Amino acid sequence: MKIRLGLLGPSDSIEFVESVLKNWPEFICTSIECLTEEHLEEKITPLLMEEMDMWLCTGLITYNIVQSWNQLETPIFYVVYKGSSLYKTVLRVLYERKIEVNEISFDAGNSVTWEQALVEAGIEEKPKFVESDTISLNELVQYHFKLWESGQTKAAITGHPIHHELQRLGVPTYRLFPSSMAVEAVITNMLRTYEMLRYKATQIAVQIIEIDPFLEMAKDNFSTNELFRIELKMMEHLLSYTKSIHGSIKSTSFGRYIIFTTRGLMEDITRNFSQMPDMEDFTMLDQEAMTCGIGIGQTVYDAEINAGNALLRAKECGKGSWMVCFDNKKIAGPLGKPEQLTYSYTSEQLETLSQETTLSVMTLNKLKSSLKKLASDELNANELATYMQIPARSARRILTTLEEKGFAEVVAEEKPHTRGRPRKVYKIFPL
Repeated sequence: MKIRLGLLGPSDSIEFVESVLKNWPEFICTSIECLTEEHLEEKITPLLMEEMDMWLCTGLITYNIVQSWNQLETPIFYVVYKGSSLYKTVLRVLYERKIEVNEISFDAGNSVTWEQALVEAGIEEKPKFVESDTISLNELVQYHFKLWESGQTKAAITGHPIHHELQRLGVPTYRLFPSSMAVEAVITNMLRTYEMLRYKATQIAVQIIEIDPFLEMAKDNFSTNELFRIELKMMEHLLSYTKSIHGSIKSTSFGRYIIFTTRGLMEDITRNFSQMPDMEDFTMLDQEAMTCGIGIGQTVYDAEINAGNALLRAKECGKGSWMVCFDNKKIAGPLGKPEQLTYSYTSEQLETLSQETTLSVMTLNKLKSSLKKLASDELNANELATYMQIPARSARRILTTLEEKGFAEVVAEEKPHTRGRPRKVYKIFPL
């Protein structure tokens, strides 16, 4: 097993982490020095992104920069600064400088982290100057320098590559590095994650595709021969698609096909179950004519059951919709739609609520997911209809039912821009 790892951070931190990684032959490491998002843009090419299995940041500030950049799709980890890696540096400063803890300025952690580290070292005094926010390196230099220049501090401890600049300005500065144990801990976590992802990638994925051949047929050319010709054309494209995902296909009835493959391959072609496959074989077919349910499972039987559930949900969303049902019974979709939801159709809490409101657990779960996506507990029927992919009258019925049963209340009315009745705005109580 070889794991392709991208190592990101300042050069001195990279050198330290590399020295620990040498003891782990499972990793093939590509080191990239970066201090800003601009560095990431310059050095991490699309090809490099595809090659890496996971990424490791040498510290929290690099991790936050990578998260803000938001371009890496594979798992990202970072080395935590804590425990002995913190207090051993403090003890060195106290010994060499003969000063108090409250005369040191800190970064690379918050006040609580530093207090805990000092307690572990038997020091009860609390740090006074700690910069815990993620700010630029220039701002960090100014933070430490101004405290020292004003006489409030006599030394600085930093977890960032600014020690040379601070020393040039006259500030006694100590560079903080993580402990070998901290690096080993994150390496162990990466190995476990890689094994889990590899296991998940080999799960069974089943697609049940229903194609409406009548959408492909000219109105004045209805015949059995024409239907047969259309089915042959569809089968040709589906066979080509099945080959591209290393799967197998069978026809269960006219216009219905089942394709067997693996979760990993389905994740790749759907961009982690967020888009419909962007493949020539599919674009040759009428997208509206194809409705699909994807099921994930430990066995073929489980995956087929889940694919059937996903297909039923896809049909509820309309022709051409694609939905996924995972092995934990969570539903996601419609793929490729901006209002895509992820929800579960099993919940003890919602089972009870379902009995009280007569609304199905599935409906309540979709409602809960819609509210989460809206980031609000207030909405009108039109908004609910859009997110749940249902008619507006069905959304009004759901909201009215919740209001009648005491799980929602009308808090406002909106006047539409065009003619029509004012729209009621409902506040949904916690589900």
